[in-house]
Amino acid sequence: MGAVLETLWTVITLPFRLIFWVAALLGRAAGLALGFAMMVIGFALSAGPYAVIGIPVFLLGLLLTLRSVG
Repeated sequence: MGAVLETLWTVITLPFRLIFWVAALLGRAAGLALGFAMMVIGFALSAGPYAVIGIPVFLLGLLLTLRSVG
């Protein structure tokens, strides 16, 4: 009886778990894209006269990218 209830519960909650999984995946992808863009912008700024702004932007982008991957 327990196995039947467990299987029924798994089947009922599957759509909700899929929706939450897709939302988490989209959030990670958005964080990855934003972090990569910040790394590129930070590197471009640090190559010029705006190194004071570029280095922190690059580091923030790196941290965001690493957090999204991990």
